Amino acid sequence: MAVEEDVRGSEARQRARFFPREHGATAMLFTPMVCASILARTWHWSELAVLAAAFAALAAKDPMVILARQRYVWKQRHEETADAARWFAGWMVVLLLSGLVLLAVWPLKATLALGIGVGVFSVLAIAVNMRNKQRSTLFQIASALALTSSSLAVSLSATGSIARWGWELWLLMAAQATTGILVVHARLDAKIAAKITAKTAAQPDETFRRAAFVALGALVLVAAAAAVMSRGWAALALVLAAAGYAYDLREQRNPASLQMALTTVGQRALALSCAYAILLIVGLW
Repeated sequence: MAVEEDVRGSEARQRARFFPREHGATAMLFTPMVCASILARTWHWSELAVLAAAFAALAAKDPMVILARQRYVWKQRHEETADAARWFAGWMVVLLLSGLVLLAVWPLKATLALGIGVGVFSVLAIAVNMRNKQRSTLFQIASALALTSSSLAVSLSATGSIARWGWELWLLMAAQATTGILVVHARLDAKIAAKITAKTAAQPDETFRRAAFVALGALVLVAAAAAVMSRGWAALALVLAAAGYAYDLREQRNPASLQMALTTVGQRALALSCAYAILLIVGLW
């Protein structure tokens, strides 16, 4: 009995740690920041405040959702609410201090725009999570747009303004992330369809598969435009991403591939994203 209580206590302590848990979202947030730091070719100490603010804003989401559910959904008080309140307060302190630093070095309009953007997206995230719609494709694409915009903040801190390459990096990162999201949803639909068609003659839903091919076509078109503008490395990055996702979509027709663990799928996607980011750095240098 004592051993079981110790195990339960250990599990409770693990649940009480509110750090970012979504690896995909974390990669979408910090990969553009690393790329922007390199492309800036200079460094300013306020980039540390950007890093702290980004991490705190991402980490605060889970305790914030718990507090919102405790306030508006749950009828009885849950054990994790007290821990969530403490962690949320801590992350808000980090976010506030980081915001004050950025307010001192950034133009006022930029600081207000960042604050409003973070606030609006946080409210959206809470609303979506409270309705258990966090798997919504539209929300995930909106999240990709918001998270990859971290490149703009780094550009602003490093150079004092949002450089042209900062905007280009954001759009190219967002395009790749959006395509990846659609490909993952297509894989999930394919896994579901494989189970359904084994029992019935129902036709699988290929909405996300078609959307993923449209996104692939967009990547290829942007790659062609980059090549015309003598951005060969950026074009290569886009072609690599398109080829990687096209291969994944092709493999989704293979029943054996659908048995692949999602962890392995995520690792492959991360490797592709890293290669894409490296080529973008070379292309935008």
